[in-house]
Formats: sequence, C-alpha cells, structure tokens
Amino acid sequence: MHASRTQPGPSRKAGPTFRNSAHRSGAAEAFTRDANRYDTARPTYPDALGKLVGPGTVCDIGAGTGKFTQLLCDDSRSVFACDPSGGMTRVFHTVLPEVPVWRATAEATGLVDDAVDALTCAQTWHWVDVHAASAEADRVIRPGGRLVLCWNTLAVRHPWVLRLSRIMHSGDVQREGFYPEVASPWQLTDELRREWLHPIAVEGCFELMATRSYWLKANERTRAKMEANLAWYLYERLGFDPGDTIPLPYRTDAFVYERA
Repeated sequence: MHASRTQPGPSRKAGPTFRNSAHRSGAAEAFTRDANRYDTARPTYPDALGKLVGPGTVCDIGAGTGKFTQLLCDDSRSVFACDPSGGMTRVFHTVLPEVPVWRATAEATGLVDDAVDALTCAQTWHWVDVHAASAEADRVIRPGGRLVLCWNTLAVRHPWVLRLSRIMHSGDVQREGFYPEVASPWQLTDELRREWLHPIAVEGCFELMATRSYWLKANERTRAKMEANLAWYLYERLGFDPGDTIPLPYRTDAFVYERA
C-alpha cells in the first residue's frame, strides 16, 4: 500500500464495456437472478481493506449479498448498505440482519447531504455512470471523507488461471495495474494491491462459473458446453479429483479517493 504522488489516468479496457446504459443495466441485472448462489460462490475480501475505509459512518454501495459489508462491521463504524437488486437485498437481510439496507444505486443513493464519512463500492464501480456516481458521492460524503473502490479478480498472470477465466467467461477480470475512472472532485490518495489464495472445492468452480453474467444470460445448450469444457479442464487437463480443494489465486485492487 502506498500513497500516490500523482493522479494516474484511468486504464483503458480495464473492465467490461457497454454499448449504452440499457446494455449496462441488462448485464448488471443478470447477477440478481440467483443471489444465494452468488453469496456462496464468490470469495470474501482481505481484512486489510478495512483500514482503508477508516472509522465513522459508512455506506456500502452496490453491497450485493454483503460480502464486503461484513468486513466493515466493527465497533468503529456505523454501517449502512444499498443495492439496486431486490434479490440481493433479500439475501443481505439474512446474512446481516442488523445492518440497514435498501434498494438504491450509486447514482441515486437516497442518502441526505453530508450523510457519511465514507462510501465503499466493492465489485461495483465498473457498472456505474462515473460522472453521476462521482457527483452523488460528493453530495453525500462529509468534508474530509473518502470514497473507497475495490475489486477481487482472478489472478490471470498465472497461465492456468487465465485459461480457467476464459473457460468461465469471466468478463469482470480487471487488467493488472489498472486504475478506475473517477470524476471530479475526487483524487486518488492511496491504493492497495495484493494477491492471495482462495481455497475452493473443485465443485465450487462450477458454482463460481454460474455467477458470471455470460452464464446467467446463456441458453441451456451453451451452459452444457461450458460445464463440459470446465470439467475437462479441471479433471483431465489439471488433474484434480472430485472433492479436491484448489488454491485459486485472486488479486485485490483497492483505491482511496478524497476531494482534491
């Protein structure tokens, strides 16, 4: 982790691209169809990210089923959350019943002016309208507050993980060293980049694939082909057996923004 002395520009081709806002919304909506599976299959986040957020009142935007929100819940913070998906917020209620959550977006959070000390967006920012979401963050974050963006992505610098990501059609893989696009008045002040291992059962790889937007929008024939390809890769090419645990490399990229 280190403080940035200059403001780097956003990386190109660091995430999914969309033809228009309807395409963006349709792709995001695919994740809401099986929120329970998403909660089970997706990994958590490194504990070190909590230090980037700091104490005070925090709202987790695009919280999904609460994967990142759980990391925020300690005695130093009052935590709230929102997500546009009813399916996600229903699972969130069962996972974190003590945390208030409502349906809203990064562009229109429903918060009052100067409501929070920090906004967090985990696995979310690449879905938003950057200018609208940056302006909304400016409206609701108190003076001296921060906007924290983070992503978990498969560590595709390992050739076998790169091939796995392609078989899974993991469209949310961020390029190594990327910077997200964030609009005025926000300036990057800190970042964290870390690779770590997520232990996952071989069978869990099929569940993980089934949380990808490509799978969620695919027909049964395409899904059957994806399952066959993944089975061949895991059991024949890589030599795993049913019941084995795979140490799956992930990379976490996190960014802290404060007002310029």
